[in-house]
Amino acid sequence: MKIQIKNLFKRLKSCEQGATLVEYGIALAVAAAVGVGGFTALGGKVSTNVTAASAAFDAPTTN
Repeated sequence: MKIQIKNLFKRLKSCEQGATLVEYGIALAVAAAVGVGGFTALGGKVSTNVTAASAAFDAPTTN
């Protein structure tokens, strides 16, 4: 099993497609981290705004 994994890495190292795959994987990981960070940072603010909007719709109107 160890030899198979070692051979796989050797093939990927010498193959352009392997390098491209790794680059796309890294880019995807960075994008996911930025997305999670953004949702975490903005989560409370968005929740507050949605709650306020919901309360505005539920509030009785006076004519």
